[in-house]
Amino acid sequence: MRFRTVIPLFAGLLLSAAVSATDLMDIYMEALANDPQYASARAANTAGQEKKTQGLSKLLPNLGASGGYARNYPGDTQYSENKYGITLTQPLFNIAAYQNYERSKLETELSDAQFAEAKQDLMIRVADAYFAVLTAQDVLAFSEIQKEAVSHQLALARRNFEVGNTTITDTHEAVARYNLAEAEEIAAINELEVRKTALEEIIGHPPGVLDPLREHVLLKMPEPAIITDWVTTAENGNYKVVESQLAYEMAKRQTAISKAGHAPTVDLVAAYNHTNHDQYTMDNRRGLETFNSSKMIGIQWNIPLFSGFETSSKVKESVSLEEKSRSDLEAAKRNAVQQTRQYFLSVSSGLSQIRALESAETASLSSLESNKLGYEVGVRINIDVLNAEQQLYETRKNLTRARNDTIMYGLKLKRAAGTLVEDDLQEVNLLLKK
Repeated sequence: MRFRTVIPLFAGLLLSAAVSATDLMDIYMEALANDPQYASARAANTAGQEKKTQGLSKLLPNLGASGGYARNYPGDTQYSENKYGITLTQPLFNIAAYQNYERSKLETELSDAQFAEAKQDLMIRVADAYFAVLTAQDVLAFSEIQKEAVSHQLALARRNFEVGNTTITDTHEAVARYNLAEAEEIAAINELEVRKTALEEIIGHPPGVLDPLREHVLLKMPEPAIITDWVTTAENGNYKVVESQLAYEMAKRQTAISKAGHAPTVDLVAAYNHTNHDQYTMDNRRGLETFNSSKMIGIQWNIPLFSGFETSSKVKESVSLEEKSRSDLEAAKRNAVQQTRQYFLSVSSGLSQIRALESAETASLSSLESNKLGYEVGVRINIDVLNAEQQLYETRKNLTRARNDTIMYGLKLKRAAGTLVEDDLQEVNLLLKK
């Protein structure tokens, strides 16, 4: 009996866990583990960390061993030879290798910057997909409410026509508006499925029930509330700018590497070689065995004199690519400034739009109630009520879009400035209804 009592309780716990809502941070954590774009960026960053080691290797000792064995047969005189050697080379003066090492450190920094940008991009994609689902859910809910209200108005128009209080025109208008509401509901259902699919693409499975935005949530301007401060931050902190700056520094190093093609190189070289030679005749089996060992240490230098204009051509190419990188850096800065200004103004405009729509919602609700009352007493016609309903639900749709869009503009503003972190997502998560 005790076992039978536990079964329903355990099943109830599983059911409640299955239908429990998921918030923004839950979705983000799932995206960190399952999003293929982020996984690709993580692997690329791991690979990029090896660039520094590869660059340093050109400045470190190079140790190699070689050897061989040979024997001739048949013949009257036979011999065999066994030899091996070890060679150590240590660069002493190599401008190209040093510049390549400095460039490799920049490549590692670039890999880190690209990974940091990928993480910010993941935050934006998750939040964008999350609030797109919330918007689609609200639009569908408003469409269903509007359809029900129009259906009620249609039934009322039909009753009034049957008793002779109104003309058939009211009924036709209500039918047309009902069909329109039904079409909008179908479109809203399809839009919600599309948005859920987009979120599924990020987290790897269909999303469950998402926590909605709290009612009458208060949104504020980002801190600092001065656009010039955000612009200044973006000019140096935007990750596209950081990447372009590193690419420019790498291009300058590449120019130095190309110019080093004219410079001499000096290496320390040490070697040990050993040869064992056996020789004998088939007649008397007398043989001669000789050993030869040698040790050597010294300085080896090389001065390039002429390479068929290859080095000069590479220098010209590198200088042009350096100029290109400098132009790309300037373009990245301007684009970062433009995006920052755009999102800052979008947040400001969005907050004003929210306040206006909230007032419009209140006014539209009062207008609807007045028109319903006027229709009942005969001073308003059915189309007036239908228009008032349409206006109210359009206002509510615009209001939910404005709230969600303004939240996203705030996050995108921080990404444009290069300051977006997980704590910013957590702040947005606090705006959700638990």
